[in-house]
Amino acid sequence: VLALKEKIREVGEKMLASNGKQVDFASALQSCEEAGGTLATPTNEEENKAILDIVKQYNQYAYLGIKEGETSGQFKYINGMPLNYTNWHRHEPNGKGREKCVEMYTDGSWNDKKCNEYRLTICEF
Repeated sequence: VLALKEKIREVGEKMLASNGKQVDFASALQSCEEAGGTLATPTNEEENKAILDIVKQYNQYAYLGIKEGETSGQFKYINGMPLNYTNWHRHEPNGKGREKCVEMYTDGSWNDKKCNEYRLTICEF
């Protein structure tokens, strides 16, 4: 249990955990789903801060469970629901349909990013 102490964060009804690995979006999502969860998806300021704690711990940008929909510039949760909370970095999103995934910077703000980059895997359960 002690080995996991620094690796797991509880926020509201969610548990967040990272394996510390950097992979592309599809691999990150797959490893979270295989573990019985999904990619970390902040739905409020408190959850965003909890994810940020893990991002800062590893000092690596992380993918979030958010993707661009069919409409350019319109991002949704990976379950298809519309975003009810955002924390975009200044002048983001700016990929205009070319950057379909979302990463969290080490300051907690978000950036739209290509899905084939290697980013930290953070899952929520």
